Amino acid sequence: MATDPWGVDDGYWDKWGTWHATDPATRARLHAAMGAAGDQQAPTAGREVWVVRAGTEAPLGSPCELRLEDGSQLRAEGRLPPDLPIGYHDLQPFSGGPATRLIVTPGRCHLPAGLRRWVLAVQLHACRSARSWGIGDLGDLWRIGTWAAARGAGMVAVNPLHAPRTDDHVEPSPYYSSSRRWWNPLYLAIEEIPGATDDPEVARLGEQARALLSQRLIDRDQVWKLKRQALERLWTRLGPDLRLDRWRDDQGAALETFARFCALADAHGSGWSRWPVEHRHPSLPGVARFARAHADQVAFWAWLQLLLHDQLGRAAEAAPLLHDLAIGVDPDGADAWTYQDLLALDARVGAPPDEFNPGGQDWGLPPFIPWKLREAGYRPLAELWRSSLSRNGGLRVDHVMGLFRLFWILPDHGAVDGAYVRYRHDELLAVLAVESTRAGALVVGEDLGTVEDGVRATLTEAGVLSNRLVWFEPEPPEEFPAQALAAVTTHDLPTVAGIWTGEDLADQRAAGVDADEGRWAQLRDKLAAVSEQPPGAPVEEVVVAVHRRLARAPSMLVAATMEDALAVRERPNMPGTLSERPNWSLALPVSLDEALAHPLVEEVVAAIGEGRRPGPSDDFPGGRGSHRSWQPSS
Repeated sequence: MATDPWGVDDGYWDKWGTWHATDPATRARLHAAMGAAGDQQAPTAGREVWVVRAGTEAPLGSPCELRLEDGSQLRAEGRLPPDLPIGYHDLQPFSGGPATRLIVTPGRCHLPAGLRRWVLAVQLHACRSARSWGIGDLGDLWRIGTWAAARGAGMVAVNPLHAPRTDDHVEPSPYYSSSRRWWNPLYLAIEEIPGATDDPEVARLGEQARALLSQRLIDRDQVWKLKRQALERLWTRLGPDLRLDRWRDDQGAALETFARFCALADAHGSGWSRWPVEHRHPSLPGVARFARAHADQVAFWAWLQLLLHDQLGRAAEAAPLLHDLAIGVDPDGADAWTYQDLLALDARVGAPPDEFNPGGQDWGLPPFIPWKLREAGYRPLAELWRSSLSRNGGLRVDHVMGLFRLFWILPDHGAVDGAYVRYRHDELLAVLAVESTRAGALVVGEDLGTVEDGVRATLTEAGVLSNRLVWFEPEPPEEFPAQALAAVTTHDLPTVAGIWTGEDLADQRAAGVDADEGRWAQLRDKLAAVSEQPPGAPVEEVVVAVHRRLARAPSMLVAATMEDALAVRERPNMPGTLSERPNWSLALPVSLDEALAHPLVEEVVAAIGEGRRPGPSDDFPGGRGSHRSWQPSS
């Protein structure tokens, strides 16, 4: 397989062994989306990147000034000093020319020795307690973590907590966020904010919000309407203080840019490309003028992130968190506005056809342009991974194959007609290793679906845990790899109860999905074999048995979902459906209070915890007593 200078592959093999050659017209349009002009054959050369393993005395071609990340400078001749700290430095040749970004990497992500834990995986929005404002929140996450840690859980895995757009409509999918660097204010536990419990108006709003618990569907728009009213009231009472000022200074331009975007979205609505011209780019003078004229509104959005920082830190004290990182962002959101010069806004990311999605997938997410991302020294990804890892015990990187290649789709074409675009995975993995090591947090790579030969071996060498599922693996759990997070299912796939009862198949048909009855039968047979339960066995017994068998896996981490532990029939999300199904909006069928006292949940936890090391330890950051903040990289 050949790749052109822009990174576009000549074609790809699908899951059935069919070769799909890249159409020349598609290739030309992808080049244009990356900034090609006319018949330009290769991207304009910019800053070079050099990856060096820490402790290596790498030879230099010519004398250079070495500018370290901490601001210090030294002369380098002949060879690099062997004691350079891991991180991002710059080499400036004395002979002139552009500086080279020097990435000194530990070579592997952080991976605690002797790791053998079980993990509870939750969709936080679905975990609503009796005190929730219509949606699970960070107070609920603290309670889940406290409960799970007391039963020996090593971590709590949680869906992406990324900030959505909140201007016109709150997007339900946590994988289609406005910003991956900042957190979702819908998850704020209002009563935990200073001054909230003694405010009668906040109490009244809370009563209205808790009335939403009577319906199983989560109404994010109404939740946000009520929470925002409460937050604005508390902001009016409390206002900015010295702590907020200091925190804003610490977070620097990254927070300021995000807060400005949110204030602009309040003023102009969604779609920053349709805003007044003077506000369409964060560097324009008009944006700075707007921020000065609306300083209180900008400060309000910064304050929300400080509240989230505090509440997320408290939740991480209860049990280390395995945070889920989405593959991309909403093209109308804050990160797309911030990084618009580095993104291919005329293309989208997706996946080619496979067994579960015969038409392929179009995720609607604009990809980073490989050569421009490299020219930026990978600063955007360093900032993103740093913010994601700093408050967590680990990070699950959604569609980790995107570090190697991404499937690009043109907006007016179907997913079948897409093409793969290559990235410098060696350099991306070097940055990931730096940030993982600095945070002392492990990395799990979601390597499900179409995976190229050699990718898993490279990720294993880089210290990234694989993601192995009972549904997909041909071997029994006892033969799963050690360096992995093993589970039965994920949020996009059927639950145990959904397969055993056949209700997932019925759900697919009701949603208009072309359900494959043969595939369902295969999964049911697989479930019977792994659980060692006969046809007709009660679903609760199957749930417990399959998790007891999963616990035998040699994998470092094994996980159970809250949906499976409650024998929920519906999966949180069904890919390929739009308005036909309430994806990401189904709360658990019982309250969090009932779930944590449910006999079946206790049985599943006991089954999956067999033989696993109990309790969180100092191997994981974000556990008891840990409070980390992060700084944007230079």
